[in-house]
Amino acid sequence: MKKKKKINTRNIKILACVLLVGFVLVFGIQFWLSSTGSASDQSQSGSGSTEEPDQSTTVHTELTEDQKKDRKVQELLKDMTLDQKIGQLFLARVPESGAVADIQSWGLGGYLIFGRDVDGETTESFQAKTASWQSASAVPMLVASDEEGGDVTRVSYGDGMVDTPFPSPQELYAENGLTAVEDDATTKAQILKNLGINVNLAPVADVAEDPDSFMYSRTMGQDASGEADFVKTVITATEGTGVGSCLKHFPGYGENGDSHTDIVHDDRDLDHFETIDFIPFKAGIEAGADAVLICHNIVSAFDETQPASLSPSVHQVLRNELGFTGVIITDDFDMAGLADYTDQKTGAVDTIKAGSDMIISSSYADQIPAVRAAVQDGTITEDEIDAAAGKVLRWKINLGLISYDDVQDTTNS
Repeated sequence: MKKKKKINTRNIKILACVLLVGFVLVFGIQFWLSSTGSASDQSQSGSGSTEEPDQSTTVHTELTEDQKKDRKVQELLKDMTLDQKIGQLFLARVPESGAVADIQSWGLGGYLIFGRDVDGETTESFQAKTASWQSASAVPMLVASDEEGGDVTRVSYGDGMVDTPFPSPQELYAENGLTAVEDDATTKAQILKNLGINVNLAPVADVAEDPDSFMYSRTMGQDASGEADFVKTVITATEGTGVGSCLKHFPGYGENGDSHTDIVHDDRDLDHFETIDFIPFKAGIEAGADAVLICHNIVSAFDETQPASLSPSVHQVLRNELGFTGVIITDDFDMAGLADYTDQKTGAVDTIKAGSDMIISSSYADQIPAVRAAVQDGTITEDEIDAAAGKVLRWKINLGLISYDDVQDTTNS
């Protein structure tokens, strides 16, 4: 009988191990390839794809006119120094001497003319004067005048510039109603534009029906509805002429005393303002008024201690309740209603903090450094300066003083 061969178990174990390792390797490689392919598919189809965009695709976004203007404002602000931006916040009374030099030194946002600035001027000489101001300014200036007509006018009292003084609102209305008001507003804007004046601080939007009151002769002398119709007519007729408009004297002067000579306290209640005084201002804002001038009266319905021009509460009402987005201007800082209340430097800082965009001022050489110091010590933020200067620059763009033709539509490839 043959002897059986003894099976080598050691060799069998080695063979089994080799087969097992091979199986694991093959299975592992297949699993890895499958996982990689799945992840690749998800990457290509998912929102987190890192695949480079098709370079042949161009997306063209056409900007609206408002977007182009806003972009121009931001470009201008980016290139301006802090001092240049602060200078834009000052609508200065024209100095008796050195008008051109002060423009160059302070970068003023504009000049406001008074009677002495037109005395003895002809159309040609005054045009040369305003042109010299614009030539001296790095940023085109606002050149403003109070041309309400009647008691308050500047250029129509200058010899050789306007043949007949501008009539008052009441005289116009008596002549031919709102048609005469409209014709006067259009003609007035043409005259001012020709002289180099691009802002009329008018119309008066105050309601005063008492003939003995300080403001009566400067208004229509009618109720809130009649005053609103007048304001709307003037704003609509002025729009598009290249001459800016300004409602005054917010929140409504009423039949109070003269803040040119005294500190005026107005104790009327809130309901009176909401149902009467605000009506013409709302009409003017809805019609497209460029600016609103805030008075110096202390109006207890909004602020029992501070003049309206320094009161954050009054500015907030104008912005938030009446929805005004344009330029807020203070009344003249030389008036006793402000000058007897606070000093010029403190007042300038306080009114900017309150929300004003421009200050009518003779003391800009003191006020501009004071505002700069307030920014440096954190009392005013540079964002607040940018916001105010931006509104002034936007107004200048709207008036055609600053071109925005160089602003391009957005193109992404």
